[in-house]
Amino acid sequence: MRSDKKELYAVVIDFLPRGRIEAIRQQYKPEPLVQGVGKDQFKLLELVPKVSDIQLHDVVYIGDRERDKIERVKRRIGYEDLTQTAKMELPFAIEAIVKEEEQRFVDFYNSAVPISIKLHMLHLLPGIGKKLLQEILDERTKKPFESFEDISTRIKAIPHPEQMIVKRILEEIEDPEIKYRLFTSK
Repeated sequence: MRSDKKELYAVVIDFLPRGRIEAIRQQYKPEPLVQGVGKDQFKLLELVPKVSDIQLHDVVYIGDRERDKIERVKRRIGYEDLTQTAKMELPFAIEAIVKEEEQRFVDFYNSAVPISIKLHMLHLLPGIGKKLLQEILDERTKKPFESFEDISTRIKAIPHPEQMIVKRILEEIEDPEIKYRLFTSK
């Protein structure tokens, strides 16, 4: 379960050089906006850029120090606030983050624990039932997993363990009422 802290980096999933359509219709001076997803807790954010050369999937610094491409974090947004482009790009951005930070997510497979008597953290990954859970637990007691490839080699029923993580992250982002959060913060 994640602790809630500030994001330091975000991946750009949409750039709106003229701002949101609602702001244009209300005759406010539209400011350019960037929609992004945080790299650590996958928070969805609306950012105000300093520059206009921002591309999809750029990684931008949004921490407290001097920022080169982002002026400020405007607000945190929900999945329903994303543009269509952002909704389409989100799975690709999450997949890139998961692959880039592979060890963090392999460690999840190695260190996941029971949540209750009947529910294990690994059960929350799409496609993992009792039988597959037991196989993962048996394999990791023999030797901790070293990579996604190691997981898929040792457990034949999981050809793409990173996809299970990506799907779970998307579930947590799309459903604000989800009870257990493994990778995102509320």
